[in-house]
Amino acid sequence: MTKNPTASGRKPRPAPAPRASASALTPKDILGMLRRHLWLIFLMTLFGALAGAGGWYLVRRYLPLYRAETALQVLPPVETDPMEIVTTQVQQDIQYGHRVAVANLIRSQNSLVDLLNSDKVRSTKWFRRYVGSDTEGEDQADPAKIVKAVRYLEKNLTAFPHREADQILLSMTCGSPTEAALIVNEMARLFVSRHGESKREELSKRLIELTSQQSAIEGQIAASERDLQRLRESSGITDLEQPAGRYFQHTITLGLNDLQLQENELMLAVKQLRADVGNLKALAEGPITEQVEYAIERDPVMVSLAEQLVLLQAQLSGRLTKFGPGHATVRQTQEQIVEIEAKRNQRKSEIAEQTRLANLYNARDTLRVLEERLSELQRMRSEAQKQQEALDQARISHEQIVQKRDERIEVLNQIKAQIEKVTLMLNDPETPKVQRLREAPPPLEMVLSRHILLWIPGGTVLGLMTGLGLALLLETLNDLVRTPSDVRRFLHLPLLGVVPDADEDRAVDDVDLCHVVRQAPYSLLGESYRRCRTNIDLAGEAGPKTLLVASGNPSDGKTSLACNLAEAFVAKHEKVLLIDANLRQPRLHLVFPRGASEASGERRPGLTSLLLGQCAVNEAIHPSGIEGLHLIYAGPATANPADLLAGQAMRELIQRVPQHYDRVVIDSPPVLLVSDVKMLARLTDATLLVFNATATRRGAAQRTIFELHEVGANVIGCVLFGAEAIKGGYFRREFKAYRKYLKPQLAANSA
Repeated sequence: MTKNPTASGRKPRPAPAPRASASALTPKDILGMLRRHLWLIFLMTLFGALAGAGGWYLVRRYLPLYRAETALQVLPPVETDPMEIVTTQVQQDIQYGHRVAVANLIRSQNSLVDLLNSDKVRSTKWFRRYVGSDTEGEDQADPAKIVKAVRYLEKNLTAFPHREADQILLSMTCGSPTEAALIVNEMARLFVSRHGESKREELSKRLIELTSQQSAIEGQIAASERDLQRLRESSGITDLEQPAGRYFQHTITLGLNDLQLQENELMLAVKQLRADVGNLKALAEGPITEQVEYAIERDPVMVSLAEQLVLLQAQLSGRLTKFGPGHATVRQTQEQIVEIEAKRNQRKSEIAEQTRLANLYNARDTLRVLEERLSELQRMRSEAQKQQEALDQARISHEQIVQKRDERIEVLNQIKAQIEKVTLMLNDPETPKVQRLREAPPPLEMVLSRHILLWIPGGTVLGLMTGLGLALLLETLNDLVRTPSDVRRFLHLPLLGVVPDADEDRAVDDVDLCHVVRQAPYSLLGESYRRCRTNIDLAGEAGPKTLLVASGNPSDGKTSLACNLAEAFVAKHEKVLLIDANLRQPRLHLVFPRGASEASGERRPGLTSLLLGQCAVNEAIHPSGIEGLHLIYAGPATANPADLLAGQAMRELIQRVPQHYDRVVIDSPPVLLVSDVKMLARLTDATLLVFNATATRRGAAQRTIFELHEVGANVIGCVLFGAEAIKGGYFRREFKAYRKYLKPQLAANSA
């Protein structure tokens, strides 16, 4: 068994998801808001224009303002050389930055206080107004008034540096043209004078510093000269300075170089002789060389022995031939030859030994002499080296002292040039970087803020903006559901009909509003009900058979809508049953009066009688006097209306009556006040909500929709009741268009 079934056995409908809708204001909505408050905007604009004109007159009359202007020329921030004709080029950004710095100095607190202490300024009405009488001493002046005057000057005394030109525009704004010119001229005079004095004082201090530096540098140069003289005396060398333009060597250097050369040559000779001694020693112990052979061959003894040997060999040959080898003479000759050869060999050995030893001894003696000479040369070179080192050290000291002296001389020359330059700058009339160009004349006209072309248009624009703001504020604060766009933007429900305000439709002036469809069929209200009927039929495949008409609060127009919808359904030949389910404050018996017997006190059965089982269904249904329309009144009052409407009898009633009628329309109690309607909403096929354009708030409407969706009601849409033809809406145009459209038909019916 399903939980909480409806009359037709269906399950509760879940709350539909909100449809995507643009909640932001469209340009058309904003235009409509402005049109609805057009008179407010116009009046505020007019008030702004008048207020601007009045404010202009009062301000010009009681608060006049005049601005006096003068110009100061600011020279480039670099120091120009008075001895050079070519001027120094300075970047434009640097010059502009310097002008900005000077402008800030002009508007500094010290400059403003100096201006207030000026006798000319103290004699003005402006000073007496902000500070007090000029007879008061500076120490007696009220500090609070001084601060007030300084703040006024900070606001109204301006110094504007030009970006392109080398000028600063100095201006003063106050109520008197003559005092404005006096104050700005006095400010320019004081600043230029103070700036010039400070610049000259700075140059004087700089000149004193340069003179002191000159004296100190001259003393350092004299000390360097004395150091040079002491160096010459201590070193004993007078020619320490290198002659300019040519290469020069001292005699000590030349002697050292000559000794070095001799030492090198002698060292080579000693080295060579040592090698020769070694060779001679090796020769004395080794074989006989060709040189020794040559000396042996030239020896007289060896020559004589060689001659004897040759003669004996000749004799030996002759004797061998004559006597033969074994002869005694031959043997004697051979013995003589052997004896001579032995003498030759002995003599050869003696000569070779003598020659080699003599060469070795001679070489050693020579080496000894050369080594002694080399030792002497090294001693002499060492002494010369010490003299050279002393010379080099003296020259280094001399060069350092000379370099220091020359640097001091160069610095002295620069200081002298600076002294000359500063002296010329001190005497130059253009030395201050800030100079006055002209006097500020008294202004002839007031400032632009006192011009009528600013006040009246400004007031008009301000009034217009205020009117627009008030219009949008009123629209924002008004949270009534007044227009179809409000339904679309805030409620997200289908709008099935819009019923205009009856006071704006002349066709229903003498008509009961619950019977507009029947009594004023050609009115716009009647057409609105018929249009709502058509939209309800198109809400489903065949339209809901049981329709509950509900609203969030009482007096929203649900009874009028239910009665007129019932008559509209009857007008298209449907059989309709209208049930008054508002058991607490029933209204249907007032809309459809009963007979004379009922008026005298006889009570016919109604819905409460039917639900309590006191009568049958056919006994509770009454004719309405309109063909096709039957009624079930609320019946006698009961203590438990919610229980009756939630009971089984009510469910059976809603299930049975659609079998005999084409449409069942139920007028219900308010949703937000009682819980009666929630059960009815679940039992019926569809629920139609009524929102009153003059009474229903957005929050109340949203709570009504939420509570019905929570119980599973099928809310098919809503009707906006009592919509006024406000400016920016379409009802005003629709009234005219509808009357014009039906004019021929009304004329034909009247004829």
